[in-house]
Amino acid sequence: MRKSARWMVLLDDRILEYVSENGPTLPSDIANDDRIPYGAQHIGNRCRKLTEHGFLDNLGNGVYVITQRGRDYLNEEFDAEQVDAEGDSGGESASADGNV
Repeated sequence: MRKSARWMVLLDDRILEYVSENGPTLPSDIANDDRIPYGAQHIGNRCRKLTEHGFLDNLGNGVYVITQRGRDYLNEEFDAEQVDAEGDSGGESASADGNV
């Protein structure tokens, strides 16, 4: 079972899954998926939050890609509560290309 942080919501998991499966993505692309019943603005807000904590990386122009931390979280190899405990906001350890 994934271990989410207190600041996370269920939508965050759906966003990470979508970006992991589809590659670099705009919030509007996620909003167009019938399985995700949220608008692009709300999804964009959550993407920014996930970026602050190192789960996504903003490539520019609103395009997001999953980081190694995000992949590790999805694979149940990273406890997101560590982010809260460390006061960590992502930092350099969460690179988009998977090199840590």
